[in-house]
Amino acid sequence: MFKILIAEDDKELLQLFRHVLMKNGYSVTGVKNGLEALRELDETYYDVIISDIMMPEMDGYEFVRTLRAAGNTTPVLMITAKDAFDDMRLGFISGSDDYMVKPINVNEMVLRVSALLRRAQMANERRQIIGDTVLECDSLTVTTGGESVILPQKEFMLLYKMSAYPGKIFTRQQLMDDIWGYESDSDTHTVDVHIGRLRDRFRDNRDFKIVTIRGLGYKVVKQ
Repeated sequence: MFKILIAEDDKELLQLFRHVLMKNGYSVTGVKNGLEALRELDETYYDVIISDIMMPEMDGYEFVRTLRAAGNTTPVLMITAKDAFDDMRLGFISGSDDYMVKPINVNEMVLRVSALLRRAQMANERRQIIGDTVLECDSLTVTTGGESVILPQKEFMLLYKMSAYPGKIFTRQQLMDDIWGYESDSDTHTVDVHIGRLRDRFRDNRDFKIVTIRGLGYKVVKQ
């Protein structure tokens, strides 16, 4: 049984989320803020985290940033009453994997949790699948329509990371830190160069394309 941790200070919402998720076969634990969530994660493994943003003591942004800084890669679905693009942008930059705006459609929430679990499972298997395209991490191979190509490591890891979360925006700095490392002497222009090479390689791919978000970064979208 998959285990879900919910950080939500609204007792009625927390009770509703727990009821719906448990009805769908999940084991659910609820906490009131980010600090309590961090303590819970120190004691127990969870497969998915659902986190509100506006919480006392530690809000959702700080909670997820702390989580990622500690190397925890558990998928996070962030929930907020704010629907502005900047709020969504901050959520993704902090390290969340998906984003929902209140009022929440609980059936959609269940679908999103299921999708996050599938992505996490593929990551553990070290492979990603987008349509008919398969990315194999161990061999740095991308296969489409029976034809395979081996990519340079940095190009592969860029594509692999973004394809794990179709539609999620990654900033240039975020990609630089994750792929090249915090100690790298390269600047973010290096990311642009590698993205350009990936676009050239897969311009005819029918399963995905790499989209530039002006002034922010890149995302992979399904065709």
